[in-house]
Amino acid sequence: MQRFPFVGGAMLAAGLLATCLTGTARATDTWASDPLNGNGDAVSAIGFWIANGSAALKRAVPFGPETYTPSTTWGPAPTPDGAPGSVAPADAAGTVPASGTSVPITLPKTIGKVFFVDNQGRERWCSATSIQSAHRNVVATSGHCVYDPAATGQVMAEWVFIPGYFDGKTPYGIYAGKQAWTHAAFDAAEDYDRDFAFVNVYGGLRVTGKTQVTAAEYESFTGVKWTTGDGRYYIATSENTGRLGDVVGGQGLAWNQPAEQVTLAFGYPAAPHPNGIKPYTGASPKYVYGRPANRAYLSANPAIDEHIGMLSNWTPGADGSPWMTRYDNTTRLGYVSGGVSLFVDQDRDGGFDLITSPYFDGETAAVYQQADAVPSGSVLGPNVS
Repeated sequence: MQRFPFVGGAMLAAGLLATCLTGTARATDTWASDPLNGNGDAVSAIGFWIANGSAALKRAVPFGPETYTPSTTWGPAPTPDGAPGSVAPADAAGTVPASGTSVPITLPKTIGKVFFVDNQGRERWCSATSIQSAHRNVVATSGHCVYDPAATGQVMAEWVFIPGYFDGKTPYGIYAGKQAWTHAAFDAAEDYDRDFAFVNVYGGLRVTGKTQVTAAEYESFTGVKWTTGDGRYYIATSENTGRLGDVVGGQGLAWNQPAEQVTLAFGYPAAPHPNGIKPYTGASPKYVYGRPANRAYLSANPAIDEHIGMLSNWTPGADGSPWMTRYDNTTRLGYVSGGVSLFVDQDRDGGFDLITSPYFDGETAAVYQQADAVPSGSVLGPNVS
């Protein structure tokens, strides 16, 4: 699927302009990359979310394509751009975490929420998962949960991943984003056929307590800290949880696969349907099970030519939720072959009844391979125990 309408001419110039404006972006015809947080900024990002009793986490609302009302039509089955391929999940690499007793569907430890601040300063969240990688530090989500569609070429601020997120709890720590990788067509032109992203994250932190300190002590402290509007200063006691994949494992990745495989999606739907009905809260993860149709979904707003779709009444908040094939309840691992991008009301009755995903092909693998090669390190400063 070589679709680069922006390569050459005015669209290429627009993409290069966006790259220049960010000052730090790198891009090729296939992938684009931007830093999310420097080491010190990563510590600040974690502090932003856990300050004042995790007030920002509690304020955050689902981020979804609110401006889009897709009306889809059908096309031929997605076309692979090469041979099928895959990256094995964590159990094949000897890093599978302990799992509990199997139930009909055992939720994976790898899934969680990504929290960030959009270009309008609003606290938002999407769904995501840990992906197996050489450095155990890659998160997979939607491109529009990393690059803000309302501000071409700009990454979201204060970006963190919280695996196992449940009702405000952070059981496996908080992992600040380091480097974002997406397809160049999404970075430069919001091509929703390429609405996927892979993010390198620093080693995690678990905040275990807080202490009120003086202004001088606050200034000299290099770990997680925050101040309140009434002049009080706090520093956090934190511990290093280690690399993401070593803590929760990592799902596999598959591309150029048949579209109609049995698939499970895991995520955090929360927003209301267009008719106002709100069946989900986003407090805990959910799953949906189905078999995508062997056809492509097309839409004009946003423009898509080759999404795959699965019946579901999920709502925004599930953006970025991984679609997994060959899922094993015992290991809680499978192969990510897609991710929730859009929500569609096919019969126009006011309720979403379809979720769609980009078709993962060899170019998806090429973007992943960039993230796979990057180590992250820890965010711990010298004053953090």
